[in-house]
Amino acid sequence: MLISQLSLNPNKTLIKFIPLTLNPIFHCYSSSRSPQNQPETLIGSPAQVQQLIASEPNPLLAKDIFDLASRQPGFSHSYSSFHTLICKLGCSRHFSLMQNLINRLKSDRYPVTPDLFADVIQIYGDAKLPDQALKTFYTMVEFDCKPLPKHFNQLLQVLVAHQNYLRTALDLFRTVNRFGISLNTKSYSILMRAFCYNGDISIAYNLFNEMFKRDVLPDAESYRIMMQGLCRKGQVNKAVDLLEDMLNKGFVPDALSYTSVLNSLCRKKKLREAYKLLCRMKVKGCNPDIVHYNTIILGFCREERAVDACKVVHDMESNGCSPNLVSYRTLVTGLCNQGMYDEAMNFTDEMISKGFSPHVSVFHSLIKGYCNVGKIEEACQVLQEMLKHREAPPMEIWMAVVPRVCDNDEMMRTEDTFRRILKEEITHVPQIIDARHGQEEYLIRRIQAKAWKI
Repeated sequence: MLISQLSLNPNKTLIKFIPLTLNPIFHCYSSSRSPQNQPETLIGSPAQVQQLIASEPNPLLAKDIFDLASRQPGFSHSYSSFHTLICKLGCSRHFSLMQNLINRLKSDRYPVTPDLFADVIQIYGDAKLPDQALKTFYTMVEFDCKPLPKHFNQLLQVLVAHQNYLRTALDLFRTVNRFGISLNTKSYSILMRAFCYNGDISIAYNLFNEMFKRDVLPDAESYRIMMQGLCRKGQVNKAVDLLEDMLNKGFVPDALSYTSVLNSLCRKKKLREAYKLLCRMKVKGCNPDIVHYNTIILGFCREERAVDACKVVHDMESNGCSPNLVSYRTLVTGLCNQGMYDEAMNFTDEMISKGFSPHVSVFHSLIKGYCNVGKIEEACQVLQEMLKHREAPPMEIWMAVVPRVCDNDEMMRTEDTFRRILKEEITHVPQIIDARHGQEEYLIRRIQAKAWKI
């Protein structure tokens, strides 16, 4: 229990609490100017007490200040003091003390503002106590305080955060007119998002259509919520229809809406539709960004259409959007998978010239590809570039290169190339140095074995 001594500054009426003893009684000292036989001086005005409560970081000590002031003859707390202390106690999870103050507001007939209930509902929501939040909403009527749409939406947010309260939220949504609350777009969006994430796409879609029947105008967010939900369920055609409806009604879809639809189209292998949508974005007021372009590049590469992916890279550059590391890695890997190693190498050189460091998987794809088509010198050049970028080649890369180096008819020339690779100066990268020395011994053994057969 927090214990304090009250000292009074004769020049000011503000109080100051100083830790004193374990005795639960506060000692109130009157001003030195007050005669000994006069009543104790009041500790300050309600406004000054409110400032003390607000500035006290310890909620229990703030409550002690409140109680001490309450015991002063003729003192009456301001509503702001109640509101401030209720929030302090609630945020520190002293719910019983908080509720006692709320009950005191009712018994003392204080006029209560809706903002207090908004704060309390949020406090219970943060504490994951949906039942208490719901009870607080119903309590507003007892205080002759009419709930507003913002209170209802706030309560919906608290309820839908718990899966087992989704039906409770929907039932309240259906009967909220008895509180005189008009549902708005945000009310629908909160429920739609919750049911979409829960996999109940049919309920969410019915709510979306209901908006039009109740003359509630959907906004860009409600369209996006519904489109994302449909895409997650693989219903991309419905999502595209919603996007078209959105555009026809004059809304400008945000970047996330396009990303969801583009990604879903690509996963459904509807690459032509995805590319057409990408081209329409700028015309419809939303410039494609790097995420949109990378989504299409990945879609084409997955379907072994790396040439089309190259065209997308050229398109994005002409539209002022530069490829990033993900763009290049995806494209190079896609080209290698289709055996277009020279084109892949050109893009690798381009990404290096722009300051990007290729991932080890990019080097691996190039080296393995060149080895498979007998271009050993090119494979060695890529390996040398890999070492320059301080990438430690895994064993499978060495195993792909070394046997082909040893079997090459121009063994001496290729051996020199490979030895230069192994002697590449790599500093401060122990795993690369260790790998290099180990593979050099392996290479020497293979070369010696080849020599013995001659």
